[in-house]
Amino acid sequence: MINDIIKDSKVRMEKSVDALKSQLNKVRTGRAHPSLLDGIQVSYYGADTPLRQVANVSIEDSRTLSISVFDKSLVQAVEKAIMASDLGLNPMSAGTSIRVPLPSLTEERRRDLVKVVRAEAEGGRVAVRNIRRDANAELKALLKDKSISEDDERRAADEVQKVTDIYVKKIDEVLADKEKELMEV
Repeated sequence: MINDIIKDSKVRMEKSVDALKSQLNKVRTGRAHPSLLDGIQVSYYGADTPLRQVANVSIEDSRTLSISVFDKSLVQAVEKAIMASDLGLNPMSAGTSIRVPLPSLTEERRRDLVKVVRAEAEGGRVAVRNIRRDANAELKALLKDKSISEDDERRAADEVQKVTDIYVKKIDEVLADKEKELMEV
């Protein structure tokens, strides 16, 4: 029982770290990367569809993304979706392909992005702590039902705390890597 609670907590905490990594991939660093456009939804016959399902996103050079739209009638919709996003990008279309040049980041913009990244990391830490709280509540419920002893509950809570510390440290490492990447010129 206790091992199942701890194992479940580890799985959920790992998912929180993965979710943070995917969120941080959407924060641009000045280099072109196809994942920058992952969050963009395109209106495709009345339904919001992820950009990846209606176009192929590739890197043209270090500061330019190239988007090949599968359906020529969607070029305008893809352009509008990119402009409407909060990424601050200005796409240029040429036939069925769209070029998206990435402007270089100013020092002020880099600092703003670091603040955004730190807020995302704090959200990840909160998620991990919430998982710890849930695990501890499950342990207390087992103790209340007299399924485990107080000593077992205390040892299990200590183990959950160790796991939490490990995953908070992983989040801090991911944050440090992203901050370093953002501040590189």
